[in-house]
Amino acid sequence: EAEETRKFAAANACAKEQKREIFWLTSMFQPGMGLLTQLNVAVLLGYGGTLVIRGELRLGEGLFVFAGLLQQFANQVGQITNIANSIQTSFTGAERVFEVLDAPVAIRSRPGAIPATRLRGEIRFERVTFAYGMDPVLRGVDFRVAPGQCVAIVGMTGAGKTTLLSLVPRFYDVSDGRVLIDGVDVRDMDLDDLRRSVGLTFQESFLFSNTVAANIAFGHPGATRGEIEQAARIAAAHGFISELPDGYDTVIGEHGSSLSGGQRQRLAIARAIVTRPPILVLDDPMAAIDSHTEAEILGAMENAMRGRTTLIATHRLSALRRADFIVVLDQGHVVQIGTHDQLMSCRGEYRTAVRLQNADADWTGRTPAEMAA
Repeated sequence: EAEETRKFAAANACAKEQKREIFWLTSMFQPGMGLLTQLNVAVLLGYGGTLVIRGELRLGEGLFVFAGLLQQFANQVGQITNIANSIQTSFTGAERVFEVLDAPVAIRSRPGAIPATRLRGEIRFERVTFAYGMDPVLRGVDFRVAPGQCVAIVGMTGAGKTTLLSLVPRFYDVSDGRVLIDGVDVRDMDLDDLRRSVGLTFQESFLFSNTVAANIAFGHPGATRGEIEQAARIAAAHGFISELPDGYDTVIGEHGSSLSGGQRQRLAIARAIVTRPPILVLDDPMAAIDSHTEAEILGAMENAMRGRTTLIATHRLSALRRADFIVVLDQGHVVQIGTHDQLMSCRGEYRTAVRLQNADADWTGRTPAEMAA
């Protein structure tokens, strides 16, 4: 604590010194401008008065007019004092803004891209390899997801689960191989259409300081109140929303600070499905939550996944058992594929991970309490 206090004091002193220098320059500039203005007036009156006495310049139409023009000019120059500091601050902010605006867009729609409308939701990974730099994160990933199936992606931290999910809405392009949706390479699809067809939720979904309805309709601004409420009902969020002071018009805090973790995730699921996407991608939506909240989110997920092709990255057994099949990743490779029961019946990464997660579980993956039930 003492060390952090010293660091803060040093940074604060540096900022204070810079501000003091700015204030000093600003304070000197304005009086200096005023002094120069008055000197100009004195010179004008002295020399102009001499010309008036000599009869070479008229008093009303000459000297007073020049004095008024000089005063107006001095006032405009003096305004520079008030905006100089703001201009410097704006330059700093503008640099950050233009860094974003001028950043090259790596992923674009190709000329003649195929409209991705009315997708069935069949997904195929064909020998997919992907690398952020030199070392591949995914290596030769190959599996197929039929329309309407739910597939769970499992693996240790850094195995490539999130990267694999990010290839579906084409946040990145594969280094080798293909990602196909309904038999069409995603690189050949119109990018906007493709991303409208994929609903996304993340571990931490950002909620804005706005109404509940506006947060749900964030990806579909034209959604009607009926469509918003329908999405909330599917996501099992309508109940708690109705109990809020102003219902769907209740303004929630930044990041949804006034809501619980389960409520925030259910709003995120409602946001993902309000556009009625045929494909749903869930990136570990039940990370770091308690068992009660897990049950809430599971109910919302089951409703949301119904009739949609779903890819979910998770380690929760409750979600894994509901998947049609499970893909196990290890260092970017697919090492196992099968249902929960199939994978628990043979040795491998999956059974080892389940046993580590539930130390008191038997070889079937069921806890004693579940066996008794």
